[in-house]
Amino acid sequence: MTSVDTPVFAAREPSPVKGWLAILAVTLGIFALMTSALLPVGLLTPIGSALDVSEGTAGLMVTVPGLVAAVSAPVVTVATGRIDRRIVLAVLIGLVGAANLASAFATSFAIVLTARFLIGISVGGFWSLAGGIALRLVPERHVPRATAVIFGGVETASVLGVPIGTLIGDLSNWRAAFAAVGILGLVSLACMVFLMPKVPAEQTINFVDLPKVLKSNAGVRAGMAITFLVITGHFVAYTFVRPILQDDGVGDNMISALLLTFGVAGICGNFIAGALITKRLRQTVTAISLVLTGAVVLLAVVDNTTFAAAAILILWGLGYGAVPVTLQTWILKAAPNTSEAASSLYVSMFNLSIALGALFGGLAVDGIATTSVLWIGAALTSSPCLW
Repeated sequence: MTSVDTPVFAAREPSPVKGWLAILAVTLGIFALMTSALLPVGLLTPIGSALDVSEGTAGLMVTVPGLVAAVSAPVVTVATGRIDRRIVLAVLIGLVGAANLASAFATSFAIVLTARFLIGISVGGFWSLAGGIALRLVPERHVPRATAVIFGGVETASVLGVPIGTLIGDLSNWRAAFAAVGILGLVSLACMVFLMPKVPAEQTINFVDLPKVLKSNAGVRAGMAITFLVITGHFVAYTFVRPILQDDGVGDNMISALLLTFGVAGICGNFIAGALITKRLRQTVTAISLVLTGAVVLLAVVDNTTFAAAAILILWGLGYGAVPVTLQTWILKAAPNTSEAASSLYVSMFNLSIALGALFGGLAVDGIATTSVLWIGAALTSSPCLW
């Protein structure tokens, strides 16, 4: 692996107060987006039952937006190169709100998948553009912290959005969970409109720029490979964590609490990684690989009482909570002078890996056995620590 350098940030001095209000609006938007993308993870069983599809087929609700986001990340970035970033982000988050409300009232699985397609467009485009927007909103000295806050929205959605959505679904029904996220998307839209200043496009990216970054930068290539292995391995298993726990005899009323435990552990993992990655980036990646693999293997081999499942999910949450901030930092350090193009590729790979993990996991659940996804996931997440 190649050495990586510290990112270079443009010198700008906008108002700190207005800038941070805009940062919070973007963070809320990305939280709503990623919660939307991952919401079905905790609701596969009730949605599949209500719409008369198998759990493996229901996993397409994670696969479809992931595949679409993988394409939309570079496409939206290039296609909207000359449009005010506030307008683009507002349109994308408004689309998420409308799509989730459509899912809440859907009468067939086909309607839900159409809504998930629209969510995929928004996730890829919004995340790709939001990655470097702190440079335009806050003073230079605040940029690293503001960037961490924005990506904290990805992290928080990954580790808290799913359990909270599952809890809403368990207390009411899965439609209420989609409606709640839809309303959150519309609230995010209002915040974006009223709190975010105009952000005119400064640079335009062509499609030819993307392969150039990948071809010329070994650090970016390594980061993409690690992202593929870790994220695919995680989502092969995590997409089907609800049926796995149910097969182990964990009651439905405890699953949302266990996923919330996973989320709290994930937040802790995020802060732990944040303290380590400045000086120990590669070691942190190796540690993530080992922790994720250990947790998935334990879930496969241990007789999972509720207490044992909670302990394993805490370990799993600690590992996955460290992933987004660590891998994003890897990419930014590897490509400080082409951060927008590199971030676009990273977002594409991240979402493609989510989609492939859910797809491969669904095929394994329907064709082999539910627990097979744990062993497949472990094989993938263990790979980076062998490099």
